Amino acid sequence: MEAIEKFYLFDNLPEEKLKRLKEISKVQNFSKGEIAFFEGDRSKYLMLLTRGILQIYKSDAKGNKIVLHVFYPHTLIAEIVNFENMPYPATGEFLTDGTAILIDYEKFEKEFLKNPEVAFIIIKSLTNKIRYLEHVITNDLVLSSTARVAKFIYEHEREFLDLKKNEIAELLNITPETLSRILAKFKKLGLLQKEKSNYVVCNREGLHSFFE
Repeated sequence: MEAIEKFYLFDNLPEEKLKRLKEISKVQNFSKGEIAFFEGDRSKYLMLLTRGILQIYKSDAKGNKIVLHVFYPHTLIAEIVNFENMPYPATGEFLTDGTAILIDYEKFEKEFLKNPEVAFIIIKSLTNKIRYLEHVITNDLVLSSTARVAKFIYEHEREFLDLKKNEIAELLNITPETLSRILAKFKKLGLLQKEKSNYVVCNREGLHSFFE
């Protein structure tokens, strides 16, 4: 079992409660491109992402992905489906290799949600997702494509290096061609440097100036 006690939701639980939480949990590893859940599936588990990047998307009539959310460690995934006893409203796919802790939700609800501290932190988790939605709306409506790319690189430099360029373009709702033009612009400005087949960040503050 991964160190579940290091996750902020559970780091203050008494030892006996922590031990019980581990008893009702299991670790599952995922490969890049693996589907964690499909739209319409129902879950018996509360999912805690501990490693990797999980993309949440829906597909349009032509089969194109519409990215709704991207999760990074350490966070709860789609806990609303457990609370509301509803199917997943979208599909979750790992963009990298990843790991999740799966907690038996029925037992978790009975034994842990009555704890005011745990219940409060669950509320905070949901609030964070609302803030993320506001953040996405602001990005898409207010920031230019160039500003969105600069912001992504500035805030997620490791993911920028690990992900393929078409995957980054998909996350930012721009075309791969637009992303390539912007990266070339950043290279010309001395913000990025090309090394082999990838870019390396040279000037983080210069990137920040595009969206501050």
